[in-house]
Amino acid sequence: MTFTRRALVISTGLAAASVAGLPVSAFAQKKLVLGFAQVGAESEWRTANTESIKSSAKEAGIELKFSDAQQKQENQIKAIRSYIAQKVDVIAFSPVVETGWDTVLREAKAAKIPVVLTDRSVNSKDDSLYVTFMGSDFVEEGRKAGRWLVEKMKDQKGEVNIVELQGTVGSAPAIDRKKGFEEIIKADPKFKIIRSQTGDFTRAKGKEVMEAFLKADGKKINVLYAHNDDMAIGAIQAIEEAGMKPAKDITIISIDAVKGAFEAMIAGKLNVSIECSPLLGPQLMSAVKDIAAGKPLPKRIVTEETIFPMEVAAKEFPKRKY
Repeated sequence: MTFTRRALVISTGLAAASVAGLPVSAFAQKKLVLGFAQVGAESEWRTANTESIKSSAKEAGIELKFSDAQQKQENQIKAIRSYIAQKVDVIAFSPVVETGWDTVLREAKAAKIPVVLTDRSVNSKDDSLYVTFMGSDFVEEGRKAGRWLVEKMKDQKGEVNIVELQGTVGSAPAIDRKKGFEEIIKADPKFKIIRSQTGDFTRAKGKEVMEAFLKADGKKINVLYAHNDDMAIGAIQAIEEAGMKPAKDITIISIDAVKGAFEAMIAGKLNVSIECSPLLGPQLMSAVKDIAAGKPLPKRIVTEETIFPMEVAAKEFPKRKY
C-alpha cells in the first residue's frame, strides 16, 4: 500500500523546494501527529495500555490526539472520521469488534492516511486498508490456558465441568481466546464447557454472570475460564460470597497477567494468568516513525508473552509494570 504524506516529507530529509507552497524549512519543526481511537477503560489492562500509548507518544515527540470510545463502535468510527478531517499523519486504533470497519478504513485510505491496528484486528477481506496489526496472538493465549488445564487435570477421573466468562461479544480476543481454548480441550471428552456467557471484560459483569452460574450449577462447577483478569476477579468475589473457596473448590484460569491478578494469585485465589502485554506504546511509536520514513513494516507484529501460575506470583510481582 502506498501512502503519500503531507508533513512526513520532513522526516525523510528530502530537500524539496516547497511543500504546499512553503519552503521545507518552514515545516522542519512540525511534529508527527497520531490519532488514536481507544476501546475504552473497561479493565486494568486497558488503563495500562492507554498509559503506555500516552507516555510513549510524549517520549517519542509525537503529537497524540486521543479518544475513548467507551466500548462503542460508533464512537470509534466517529473518532477515526474526525482524525481524517484533521488530516493527521497516522491513525491507530484498537477495534471494539472485528467487523464493520471497511467503509471508514476506505475513507482513511482515500485520504492517504495510513492505519495501524493495535491489540485487536479487524475482519476484512481487504488487508490493504491497514499497514500492520501489532499485538498478542489471542488464539495462542487460549491454547496456553487449555494446555495448562489439561496438564493440571491429567490425573483427574470423571468429568471436568467448565464455566466460561467470555469477553465482549464480537471482539477479537473473545472469539480467539474461546477458539484456542476449545481447540486444546476437545481432545479429551472429560472436559466440558457447561456454561458460557459474556462478562464484557468488566469486573462488575464478571461477578454478576458468575453469580448466575453458581445459582444454576453450584458445586457442579470444577473450573472457571475467564477471558480476562478483571472478570476473574469479579467472579472470585461471587465465589467467596457463595461460601466457596476460589482456586480450591473451583480452579480459576484467566488472561492478561495484570497486577490485580498477581495479588489474587499471591492470596491463593487465582490459579494461573496467561500474559497479554498492554505495553504496546513504544512499538506503536516506532511503527509510526517507520511509516513516516517510508520504511516497510511486516503485516503482523506479534507480542512475546508467557504464563504465570500462582506458584511464581510472589516472585514475579515486583517486576510487573502493569
